[in-house]
Amino acid sequence: MAVILSKALQLRIFENLENTYPNEGGGFLLGGVNGGDVRISDTIQIENVFTEEEQYHRYAMTPQDWMRLEDEADARGLTLVGYYHSHPDSPAIPSIYDRDHALPNFVYIITSVEHCKAVDMRVWRLRPDRSQFDAETLTIE
Repeated sequence: MAVILSKALQLRIFENLENTYPNEGGGFLLGGVNGGDVRISDTIQIENVFTEEEQYHRYAMTPQDWMRLEDEADARGLTLVGYYHSHPDSPAIPSIYDRDHALPNFVYIITSVEHCKAVDMRVWRLRPDRSQFDAETLTIE
């Protein structure tokens, strides 16, 4: 399985996450699944609602954000396929917190942002038994 992302959307994600530095930022991935591959068609930034003093290493959104974005994706003929967030000054690998709050059927793009600059982007999928994430192939076109 591959996750396919246009260069323009990658740059949009980078800009969003660089602008939220030194805090974590993130948002939703909208797209579709075809033959096991996930194609990202759009990204939508969502405000980090975690307590302000913890935003440097935590990202959260509201249940209302989830519902609103599911409705928006449906209205546009797309699917909510996952979400993206940053790890400021940390590797682009999932944390235990990420695992505890993830869903197995979504893809998760994590971007390492070091000193205000996005430096590494990786994509992950949680195993159905929630034991760990597996790295997926990220294709930028």
